Amino acid sequence: MTATTARTTGPGAGLRRFLAERPPRQERCELCAAVVPEDHRHLVDTDKRALVCACGACALLMEQPGAAAGRFRAVPARYLTDPEHHLDDSAWEALQIPVGVAFLFRNAALDRLVALYPSPAGATESELDPATWAEALAGSRLADLLEPDVEALLLRRTDGRCACHLVPIDICYELVGRMRLLWQGFDGGAEARAALDAFFADVARRARPVDEAVRP
Repeated sequence: MTATTARTTGPGAGLRRFLAERPPRQERCELCAAVVPEDHRHLVDTDKRALVCACGACALLMEQPGAAAGRFRAVPARYLTDPEHHLDDSAWEALQIPVGVAFLFRNAALDRLVALYPSPAGATESELDPATWAEALAGSRLADLLEPDVEALLLRRTDGRCACHLVPIDICYELVGRMRLLWQGFDGGAEARAALDAFFADVARRARPVDEAVRP
């Protein structure tokens, strides 16, 4: 028996194999099982109310009318902003959101707006009457353009101002996961606030004025 053999098959070899660092598990398309890159598309499974990973080909397929009998809907990649629409302090206070960030989307199955906000426990649903949300967003062209289930209106209130963007819904859940991971103490902590600033800076960089989206 060689020294090398002794190290790999002797006492404790099984434990060493268990403790050894394993390569990260590759993500796969949940429709065809193809390996997908880190930056990949998502679909909304309208039956399970869940996001699923998708390769480019499957995402394109699900963009076609009637694909999969409408069960899967591809999440779009557009980011829009409406510089002319702002929520004032009274409108924000009426929404009763305990943190400075919220997002809402139209649930096609329920035929109503659903509003959520990030918290240490994950995405927390607002119990406010959807009519109050609709009233607060009255006059917003972004609300009129919102695609059910796959897009969201993302709001952030800072320094007395509220910014609103139309975004892919998957990034909202990405934000929720990031905040849940980084949140510390009562107000989230410095690391969570820095991550929040970086996240919204990226959203602002990607967003186009709504006029460009509705222009013939």
